[in-house]
Amino acid sequence: MKVGMIFECGPEGADKKVCEYLARKLLPDIEISSVTLDNKSKLISECGNAAAVLLGHDCERIVIVWDLYPSWREKGQNPCRKEDRENIARSLLETGITSPNVYLVCIEQELEAWLLADGRAVSQYLSSDAHKVKVKHRKNAEKVNNPKGRLKKLFEEHGKDYNEAIHAQKIIRALPDFERIKKCTTFVRFAVKATGKTP
Repeated sequence: MKVGMIFECGPEGADKKVCEYLARKLLPDIEISSVTLDNKSKLISECGNAAAVLLGHDCERIVIVWDLYPSWREKGQNPCRKEDRENIARSLLETGITSPNVYLVCIEQELEAWLLADGRAVSQYLSSDAHKVKVKHRKNAEKVNNPKGRLKKLFEEHGKDYNEAIHAQKIIRALPDFERIKKCTTFVRFAVKATGKTP
């Protein structure tokens, strides 16, 4: 199955790396063609054109993935998922995209919520032979306020600097299974829409 994915990051962005890895883990023979649109505002305005290109390249389904909160987070800012969806739908319609196989996945609040869901993965990454780290699971990881900030703090507590472009994929690769991360409803939605499989 060939799947197109559209992200709000650069070609080496965390969202792209993590989502592509998870999709391949769920469906090893999946073929993925991704378009990266740098930031949320560009994704919203240009996803229609990107989806048209992917559909033209024989993608059977398209998944548009973005974080509810953009990479810059201003105090008191409350982005609206409904507004994002309406604006994305408008971009798709303006390009003539009406396919029922184009799916929207808004990560609550941002990708790092998925990383925090399973303490085993973060613990493994932060641990060394001389220093074992045990990070608790986040039962409601998608309800954590500022998950990127929380992950940065965890890294700092153990003498490391969190860099999403490097560390997000390494943490997700340390997941022993999907038991914890599947408590994140946006991850489950991504998995189903990208692969047709429930994790």
